[in-house]
Amino acid sequence: MEREELLRVENLKKYFVTHTGMLHAVDDVSFSLARSSTLGVVGESGCGKSTLGRTILRLHEPTSGKIFFRGEDIAGADKKRMKELRRDMQIIFQDPFASLNPRMTVAETIRESLLIQGIFTKKDRKGLEERVRELMDLVGLSPRLVNSYPHELDGGRRQRIGIARVLALNPQFIVCDEPVSALDVSIQAQILNLMQDLQDSFGFSYLFITHDLSVVKHLSDEIMVMYLGKVVEKAVTADLFRNPCHPYTQALLSAIPVPDPDFHSRRILLKGEISSPIDPAPGCRFAARCPYASDKCRKEDIPLREVEPGHFVSCVLDSCGIN
Repeated sequence: MEREELLRVENLKKYFVTHTGMLHAVDDVSFSLARSSTLGVVGESGCGKSTLGRTILRLHEPTSGKIFFRGEDIAGADKKRMKELRRDMQIIFQDPFASLNPRMTVAETIRESLLIQGIFTKKDRKGLEERVRELMDLVGLSPRLVNSYPHELDGGRRQRIGIARVLALNPQFIVCDEPVSALDVSIQAQILNLMQDLQDSFGFSYLFITHDLSVVKHLSDEIMVMYLGKVVEKAVTADLFRNPCHPYTQALLSAIPVPDPDFHSRRILLKGEISSPIDPAPGCRFAARCPYASDKCRKEDIPLREVEPGHFVSCVLDSCGIN
């Protein structure tokens, strides 16, 4: 049974003015996200993953394009409307320490969003404190930490505070901006399992941004691969790992370590200079590093095409999985 669509992005662009020209951080990105599902967004640092998430939430103003949330185009919504939508659209930041106010305790941090959004008032002290403790319990924070400050806690507990702050508003859509990349591996697993359990319980939709393909494989229903602001491939997770089509996707997958000393994978090493995202010329932005690039790749933009049901790739190659 097909899930109901929650979010749809059409031809979204976000450009930044620099002293040398226009930086194309997000360039003509389109996708849809169903309720209670996860879209993983992967790619190297600087490919536009985080900018995409922040632009969807209107933390960055889009240069052009449309953002439909529950059928409403919010790309041009005013500040008042966006404040109303903050209850339903939230973000978990990459660095749990930098995203927390060092002068606020655990309870104060969680309490703040409840007060700002008017879910509780300061007069309703009993109900407010009960909700704070309920949220702490939900994310696995001990009640003993209620008056602790961020500097007194480890990275895992700090990230749990950030998750509790998000859950306080009971959102429908959450941008997860590399939420475990700053944590130790053992703590990463705990946070990822927590997020998956919360999704199963509450039906959140995640836009999960990461550069760790093993993480995104574990969590995502679909994966979207970005390179220098462009989507180069998008598919159901199992299909992408089974049959990677774009040479860049193939290189990314070849870099995943396999915990088997007897397994010898064929690592694809990329050569060449990374193209500049500032006023880029027409053509595939991966062409300078692609071993299969032709003159066509360098002269004209390559649109996404469907190579199998639900599997889209921006490449002129006639067949997938060239290795």
